[in-house]
Amino acid sequence: MHRILLFLSSLALLPALAAATAPTAPAPAALPAPGAAEAAATDLLEHFVDWLQLRIFPDGSHGDLVHWLACGVLLLAAILLRRFITNIIFSWLKRLAAKTETTLDDKLFPALEGPVATLVMVGGIFAALTVLKLTPAVDRLIVYGAKISLITVVFWGILRAGGAVLDHLEELGHERKLNIAHFMPLIKRTLAAFVIIFGVLMVVKSLGVDVGAVLAGLGIGGLAFAFAAQDTIANLFGSFVVVMDQPFKVGEAVKIGTQAGTVEDIGLRSTRIRLVDRSLVVMPNKMVAAEAVINLSKFTARRVEQTLGLTYATKPEQMEAILVELRQVILAEKEVDPASVVVAFNQLGVSSLDILVVYATTSPDFGAHLKLKERLNLAFLRLVAARGLAFAYPTQTVQLDGPGTRAVAVGKP
Repeated sequence: MHRILLFLSSLALLPALAAATAPTAPAPAALPAPGAAEAAATDLLEHFVDWLQLRIFPDGSHGDLVHWLACGVLLLAAILLRRFITNIIFSWLKRLAAKTETTLDDKLFPALEGPVATLVMVGGIFAALTVLKLTPAVDRLIVYGAKISLITVVFWGILRAGGAVLDHLEELGHERKLNIAHFMPLIKRTLAAFVIIFGVLMVVKSLGVDVGAVLAGLGIGGLAFAFAAQDTIANLFGSFVVVMDQPFKVGEAVKIGTQAGTVEDIGLRSTRIRLVDRSLVVMPNKMVAAEAVINLSKFTARRVEQTLGLTYATKPEQMEAILVELRQVILAEKEVDPASVVVAFNQLGVSSLDILVVYATTSPDFGAHLKLKERLNLAFLRLVAARGLAFAYPTQTVQLDGPGTRAVAVGKP
């Protein structure tokens, strides 16, 4: 960024040098007169040139040479001051920041180093151009170029400083496990957009344009634009709804409508979700705000409900004993909530005696839930086998009429 600004500033030398040898032309009437700050700065530079004239050529000769020498001195002073700021002042500030407990200054000083150094260099370049004896039209162009460059560098510094502060807040949010931390990138992009828009308006105003009239004139056009871009505006409002309600954050598993996956990014226009098959879905934020959001990462517990079907050869005494043993096996697990355990002889099924088993885990972790379910299922198998019982499978009895026939049980073992 600062190299681009320096390059653009140096390009101003070309029209200045070209115009220095051209006949003097009156400044356009439409160009406004310089302000008080510009006049003060110009007077200060003129005093510097006069001081240099007295020190080198007291007789007042070689005026053009003195102006070029002043230009060179100002450029050299800007380069030296820039090096002093970056190599000494900011180096000292960084060492000082390393000794403090907070990490904000560790981010803030490096972020401001580039804009401050560029501001010094841009100021030096335009000050050097101002002391040259150029035409009034070129001087006005230099003033406009200086305004645009300085405002751009200042707002660049604001963006860098604001970004450093927001990064620090995001880091604190992650340390304190605040949900707002996952929305800081979105907030950062939103604030950056507002700062850029405000900076552009300031640049336009510095050129003498009536910003109020421009905004008023854009009212009708803005209304037409709003109709044309209503989907984009709806997505922007949807992103603000997501930020305010915080139904999910980056990295969490969610189900929005028919799409289920892990949230990878929350942007101004859309939310990116990585599905289970590793494909990526880009969902507009207006849809996210309108759909019911199921946050699969917000389980407080995981509930298991299953049916164990025993064969009809099971005797009532055996059923009573197996119910007691099943309940004891489940309650022996520390990860099971005792108040949630249900073991009951539920119904006489079509081909089995059904036992309803219900329990809930105290941990929402899906991996721990699967391991617990696996241990209990293996324990159920051992209990049934130890009592000489068997699990039922769907069977169907076919009765054949006629001499020498018998009932045949048809099933799938």
